Amino acid sequence: MKSLGMALVGPGFIAAHHIDAVRRLGNVEVVGLAGSSLASAQKRARELGVGHAYTDYHELLADPAVQVVHNTTPNHLHREISLAALRAGKHVISDKPLASNLQESRELHEAARDAGVAHVVTFNYRSHALVQQARAMIAKGKLGAPVFVHGCYLQDWLTDDKTYSWRLDPKRGGASSALGDIGSHWCDLAEHVTGARITAVLADLYTAVPVRHVAAAPTRAFAKAKAAPRRDVKITSEDTASVLLRFDNGARGCVTVGQVLPGHKNDLRLEVNGRLASLAWRQENPNELWIGHHDRANAVLSRDPALLDSAARGYAHLPAGHPEAWSDAFRNLIADAYAWIRKGGTPQTKPAALPTFADGYRNALVIDAMLKSHAAGGAWQNVEDDREPPRKRGVRK
Repeated sequence: MKSLGMALVGPGFIAAHHIDAVRRLGNVEVVGLAGSSLASAQKRARELGVGHAYTDYHELLADPAVQVVHNTTPNHLHREISLAALRAGKHVISDKPLASNLQESRELHEAARDAGVAHVVTFNYRSHALVQQARAMIAKGKLGAPVFVHGCYLQDWLTDDKTYSWRLDPKRGGASSALGDIGSHWCDLAEHVTGARITAVLADLYTAVPVRHVAAAPTRAFAKAKAAPRRDVKITSEDTASVLLRFDNGARGCVTVGQVLPGHKNDLRLEVNGRLASLAWRQENPNELWIGHHDRANAVLSRDPALLDSAARGYAHLPAGHPEAWSDAFRNLIADAYAWIRKGGTPQTKPAALPTFADGYRNALVIDAMLKSHAAGGAWQNVEDDREPPRKRGVRK
C-alpha cells in the first residue's frame, strides 16, 4: 500500500496524539510540522521525532509530499488554515470546534463540501467500540423509542484561579469556553448515538471564576499552575453550564458542563432512556456499557469483540479483558479518516462513524443556540439552519 504524507500545523498539547495515532497506522509518513515560528516548530519536531520543521503553514501547504493536513491550532486559526488547505487540494483533519463561531464554521463546511477532498473534525468519542455498540442498539430498536437523553462533561483543570489558557480568551477560543471546548463533544455524541438532532435548547451559563491571576506564560491544557509574577484578567466566557434539550424524535434531555469542578478529570457521561430499556456509557470507564431494564436484572456489557454488533466490532482491537481507552478511540478515528482518504474522500465512501466538517457546522449551530438562549435570559432557542428545510421527526443522521 502506497504511503500517504501528512503534516501538522499547531504542535501543542493535542499534536502529539495526532502523530501517535498516525504512526500506529503504519502506512502514513509524518512529513513535518509548522508552528507559530520556525524556532518553535524545530523544537517541537525534535521532541516528537519529526524530521522537518516548516517556516510557516504556507510552506507546508506548498510541499507536494503532503497530501493530508492536521490542523491542531487554537480555535481562532482554524478557519484561516483549514480554508487554505482545502484550496490547496489537501485533505484536512481539524480539531474541534470547527471554527471560532457559526459564520466561520458555515464557511468551512461549504468550502469542504465543494473541495472534493476528505474533511474530518475530531469528535473522537464516537470511535469507542461501546459507543458504536450503543448506537447500533438504538438503531435496531433495542431501547424502544428514546424518551430522555442526559449526561454531563465535567473537568477540574481550570479550578485554580491561577490557571489560564487561550481557551478562556474569546479572541482565541471563541465566545464560548466550556460549551465550545467540551460541551461540543457531548452534543455530538448525543446526536450520533441516538440518531436524533437537538432542535431546541434552554441554557444557563455561569462563570464561577470571574477573575484569574495570570502568569506571563499561559498554562498548557491540564497542566498545573506554577508560581510566577501575575496580572488579573477578567473572564467573560462560561466555565459551567446547564442546558435543557429537545430532540426531533420527541425526546427530552439535559446536559451539565463544567471545567472548574474538583475531582472530575475528564468525566463525560451519556445515558439514553427508552420505553423498553436504558443504556449508559462513561468515558472514564469506556470498556463497559450499562444496560438498564424495568422487568429484569440490569446488565453490564464488557467490551468483547465476540459480543459486539458488527457495526461496533471493528472498533475493538484487543481480546476481552484487555482495556482499550482514549488513545485507542483516537486511533480509530484517524484510521477511519485515512481509509476515507484512500477511497478518494467522496461522500459515498465515508465511514458511518466518521465526523466531517458538516458535523462540525451542525455542532456550531447547537452551541450558538445555547449562547443565544442564555443571552435572552434563559429562553428556549431553536437550533436552526436557515439554509435548510425543517427536518422531519425521527429521521436518523
